[in-house]
Amino acid sequence: MPTYDFPQDLRDAQLALHRTRAAMEQYAKTLPWSAEPRPGWEADKQLHSGYRSAKPDSPGYTDEQREQLAAYRAQLLELSTTVMTHPYWKGLSANVVAARMALQHAHEQPAGEAG
Repeated sequence: MPTYDFPQDLRDAQLALHRTRAAMEQYAKTLPWSAEPRPGWEADKQLHSGYRSAKPDSPGYTDEQREQLAAYRAQLLELSTTVMTHPYWKGLSANVVAARMALQHAHEQPAGEAG
């Protein structure tokens, strides 16, 4: 398996991207199921099952929730751009896809052992 010597700033940007995505996903779990106010619903009972899927009424997102979600998205876009356009990628002649995949796991190893 090839070993890549990713620069620390690229590793840091990728790690920040992972952390920001995880933070946004955690935050999204706390939000109402619909961004806009929507009435709740209950589905029909399915054949051979007593389960009925349902959602309560959704009040929609507050302005603060919309702003926080927009801030996460803007940060993800900025970090993604930083990672994807980093000058390191221009120095690779082959297996750029494999290198990008390896970068996604580089945070799991100490800086000198990225691979």
